[in-house]
Amino acid sequence: MPPAPSSERALSAILPLISTGQAYEAHQKARTFASRYTKASQYDIAVEVLFQSARELLKAGQQGSGTDLAGFLLDVYETKGETVNEESRGRLTQLIALTGSGGAWRKTTIDKVIAWSAKHGPCPAGDQALHHYVGELLHKEGDFEAAEPHLLAAGLRDSARLLAQMMTEWSESSSGTPLGAFALRGTIPYLQNGNILAARTFITTFTSSILTSHPELKSPLSLSPLTISRKDADNTDTALFTTDSALNFAQLAVLTCQRAHGEKSKTMREAWVRLIGTYGARGGLLADRGVRAALQDISTLYFAIPPPRTAPANPFGDIMSSLFGGPPQSGGQGPRVLAPTGDGAAGQARRRMLSPEGGAPGLD
Repeated sequence: MPPAPSSERALSAILPLISTGQAYEAHQKARTFASRYTKASQYDIAVEVLFQSARELLKAGQQGSGTDLAGFLLDVYETKGETVNEESRGRLTQLIALTGSGGAWRKTTIDKVIAWSAKHGPCPAGDQALHHYVGELLHKEGDFEAAEPHLLAAGLRDSARLLAQMMTEWSESSSGTPLGAFALRGTIPYLQNGNILAARTFITTFTSSILTSHPELKSPLSLSPLTISRKDADNTDTALFTTDSALNFAQLAVLTCQRAHGEKSKTMREAWVRLIGTYGARGGLLADRGVRAALQDISTLYFAIPPPRTAPANPFGDIMSSLFGGPPQSGGQGPRVLAPTGDGAAGQARRRMLSPEGGAPGLD
């Protein structure tokens, strides 16, 4: 009886070439063997050949060849219909780590990995654990802007904590940028995704960290801390008032959405309208067009306030009109959503919030 097929024959011909500096020959042999195994529907063998070959090429500093084989491995996963699991995820995180931060090789692999996991996993934005791994890796390297969308897309409690830690570090190195900008960048996308737990974890961790490092930012007002009673009188939520208006708003927005989750009562809608009306009237970061559009999105999601047919010049007035059954007060183009990923208007809006050159108005 012939022995069962295995990857040993292929690897014994490939790996020695890498160790002797013949990376190109090893790369070509790996592709040839993997193609044969794939055509024969021996997908697991093809995966093993590609994974081990890519890993050793990356260790040898051959990022181009290693990245190409990593992409081929994902093609085999696609053909096989491989799902996201501990084993398949583990192979990919190893390759991502070995690719290194130089050039665009790692981003190429990350983009393909996330796209595959979105198609073959339960999360349409990509596997949460993969997003968290990538975000954590980029954070450790100090690439905060690249790490941000992955930690937001992960949506895990640990991801929210890490995002809060990163935003605290980012704020310390960005003099002239208001703290509220960092608070909104973490809070709003989580709320838009309906992830109240992550939003709550982020804003409480961020606020606590900021006030620990800078106790002088605590508000001297007698309203601090503000206690918001829940429906059951035994539990209360607190928001620690600071001297930054947008940071205060972010805390209250999360608490209000949390109370409204599953309720959508008129009382909660009125509380939300009063909240954004009060803070929106103060201008500053909450006057940003992208932020205002995102707040309208949140208004619809949590409080059943229908969006205006066209984007408002005065969104707070339009939300009030929607609440009481009136028509929108103004016209314009469709609203833009402050989404957690991408480089479109939403990403630009978040970058404006963090740009000292943007000249954000003073906050009280």
